[in-house]
Amino acid sequence: MIFKRLFDIVAAIFGLVVTLPVFIIIFILMKIQMPGPVFFKQNRVGRHGKLFRMIKFRSMKVNHGGSSVSVKGESRITPLGAKMRKYKIDEFPEFWNILIGDMSFVGPRPDVPGYADKLTGDDRLLLTFRPGLTGAASLKYSNEEELLALQDNPQKYNDTVLYPNKVKIEINYIRHWSFWLDIKIILHTLIGKKLKEAWAN
Repeated sequence: MIFKRLFDIVAAIFGLVVTLPVFIIIFILMKIQMPGPVFFKQNRVGRHGKLFRMIKFRSMKVNHGGSSVSVKGESRITPLGAKMRKYKIDEFPEFWNILIGDMSFVGPRPDVPGYADKLTGDDRLLLTFRPGLTGAASLKYSNEEELLALQDNPQKYNDTVLYPNKVKIEINYIRHWSFWLDIKIILHTLIGKKLKEAWAN
């Protein structure tokens, strides 16, 4: 696991340096098109159930009052925010979370408080890994917002179908973990390709 953390530190520093011009451009565009905070900060559940403040570029209107489940085409998502979400640019500030040890490049996506409380038995293994910027379940559900948009009750579908399946996939990821598996997941994320492993479906 030491290689996983060392990789995270080096890659996060590299990511922050390389994307600095993007940060500047997004900052300027948001000040013009989306008055309000540039960053969105929210408590998420991290390793061992410890809460941390995850940081992203804000992609929604201020004080929108919506649910924790995001659906493609929602009015609370701004036009600039929709573009950032499409290309995952809103996730770039999470490099900082990775650098300081709240997150890893690969791991289960960090949930809002409440979901982790429902984990029982072996599913608690989910909390032994740092949450990730990407992961096996993230690859499978890369079109999650589009999928939720097709549902009559997105929140219910997320809680009864998507979340349980994500937990299953991430537990299998933990059981099959290797440093090279992390590299494979990162490469698949970059090229937009899903994992072929049976346990990731």
